[in-house]
Amino acid sequence: MSAPGDAGAPIRVALADDQALVRAGFRMLLDAEDGFDVVGEAADGEQAVELARASRPDVVLMDVRMPVLDGIAATRQISGDPALDSVRVLMLTTFELDEYVFEALRAGASGFLLKDVEPVELLRALELIAAGEGLLAPSVTRRLIARFAALAPPPADAAGTADDGAAALPAAERLEVLTDREREVVALVGAGLTNHELAERLVISPATAKTHVSRAMGKLDARDRAQLVVLAYESGLVRPGEAG
Repeated sequence: MSAPGDAGAPIRVALADDQALVRAGFRMLLDAEDGFDVVGEAADGEQAVELARASRPDVVLMDVRMPVLDGIAATRQISGDPALDSVRVLMLTTFELDEYVFEALRAGASGFLLKDVEPVELLRALELIAAGEGLLAPSVTRRLIARFAALAPPPADAAGTADDGAAALPAAERLEVLTDREREVVALVGAGLTNHELAERLVISPATAKTHVSRAMGKLDARDRAQLVVLAYESGLVRPGEAG
């Protein structure tokens, strides 16, 4: 199967929401746009996991609150399945101050949006997530991450989020593989800065900033920028309240 972003290859999207009307709205939007292919729908988290395993979408558009298995638990199962390593999850939430947001990122979501997002913003978000970018802007996201990073209980062993042996290391120890510059970059990503903002802060080019972010992600086995944010908080590199 062609990778998302390849010429002529549509972004394959799975819809997971317990409200049929909501799913129908998203399907109508995506069906009307070139470059997107809705591969299936799920009415609960368990169905979402089954759909992800059966169709291997590029992105699962996942509601937080669903019956049988909620969106966070479903996301955790998807992100924890090595066979679904290429599947990304874009979480949908109704409220700006949703206590599940940071836990969703910790579970493996690549980002989240409010359900009342403008259509053009949703399409752009799907493109970013499919390309491996984490969706952590605008500023409301930064506030939410800062707030709920403080409230979310850390794992028992304070381990990171990678799926291989590196996951056994506490988050702070995982950061030891980074250079001083890469640690600085991860801290700024954790504070919610974009590549362009990183470049301005560090007085480097946007391309160099992107390279630093990519190298840090590779060393830390992070799937996307969202996981860098989680690691930045769990390691203590960024403290709640420092974002923005």
